[in-house]
Amino acid sequence: MPQPRQSKPDALQGSLDLLILKILSRRPNLHGYAILAAIHEIAQDVLRVEEGSLYPALHRLEESGHLKAQWVTKETGRRARIYELTATGKRQLATEESRWQKITAAITQVLREA
Repeated sequence: MPQPRQSKPDALQGSLDLLILKILSRRPNLHGYAILAAIHEIAQDVLRVEEGSLYPALHRLEESGHLKAQWVTKETGRRARIYELTATGKRQLATEESRWQKITAAITQVLREA
């Protein structure tokens, strides 16, 4: 009988923006792949963010004014788009962190009392 397929843990729905904003608040001027690597490293590979999710999120955050981006030429001659938080992005990060704290506290409460 085939074993049930275990899904790989992914970033929880709705948390990707928070992760991106937090990474860039501590490590400004990163390009997309470096943001992915930072998330995987800090989360010790528990959270897996795919490029197909990351880049649309970066574009959405840039369009909303939370990030600004610029093209730079690396020492290797390759061009990379680097991102950093705007003042609006810093405020959004504070809002998202507060929301996340409330959600996780509520989930923890349910787990304790269920």
